[in-house]
Amino acid sequence: MKLGIISGKGGTGKTTIAISIAELEKGSISIDADVDASNMFLYYDGEDIDKEYFSGNEIAQVDSNICTQCGQCNQVCKFDAIDMGKVNPLKCEGCGACQIICPVDAINLVEQKTADIYETQTPTGKIFRADMEIGGDGSGLLVSRLRKKAEKHESKSGITILDGSPGIGCAVIASITNNDLVLIVTEPTKSGKEDFIRVHQLTEHFGIDSIVCINKYDINEDMSLEIENYCKEEEIPVVGKIPFDEEIVESINSLKPIIYYEDSKANLAIREMWKTIKEKYINF
Repeated sequence: MKLGIISGKGGTGKTTIAISIAELEKGSISIDADVDASNMFLYYDGEDIDKEYFSGNEIAQVDSNICTQCGQCNQVCKFDAIDMGKVNPLKCEGCGACQIICPVDAINLVEQKTADIYETQTPTGKIFRADMEIGGDGSGLLVSRLRKKAEKHESKSGITILDGSPGIGCAVIASITNNDLVLIVTEPTKSGKEDFIRVHQLTEHFGIDSIVCINKYDINEDMSLEIENYCKEEEIPVVGKIPFDEEIVESINSLKPIIYYEDSKANLAIREMWKTIKEKYINF
């Protein structure tokens, strides 16, 4: 069972819920597909057992022994990434225009390191994550590579949990495709609702079943009701409503999953939501 957890915007509590589910389903496999800001592994004293080099793009490289500094590459580059044979790697998009225009064939395209991919063993399961290079591109290609690496391993619990990037971009598309189910985490704000609608439309476009959780629902119950009414009209199951809980802040600061705070209202709501999801939507 592959469960993707996504949100239309950042800050909805998506990762908190993903970590909680991973802890409740010990022996699961977790994929931190939020490659620009991987943080699931921070909650564990895990051991990195595998590291893999990843290159997602190419950049121009100039042979200074051949370059005549004619300046033709300056004129053709639309990204202002090359100046008289000197390349700015943070601006170069690897389009190859400078390579084509160079009259002395002094320019080649070479692989640029984008990230390191890690397989981390934790007491409760494995986490697959990426550590991006400065200026690296958190592309869908990197997310796809993470997923393929994770698919080689069997989950003891039978569940693979994917914590996706916020938004609706390329990395999110790579995160949700081929999932059995997607849990969309939203919040009761105007932007939260609009971004939720966009990301739900994305799951519909790819024909992936989705369910919804409203986090911090009680900070604006009128907006929560609006979201629930929209879900009712669109026949999207609302599987959980998690109350605002100040212990979440303590959980994040202490890097301790919220499900281990016995008096936490959010803990109880997440456990109840996961029970509902397992009963109604997960088949082994």
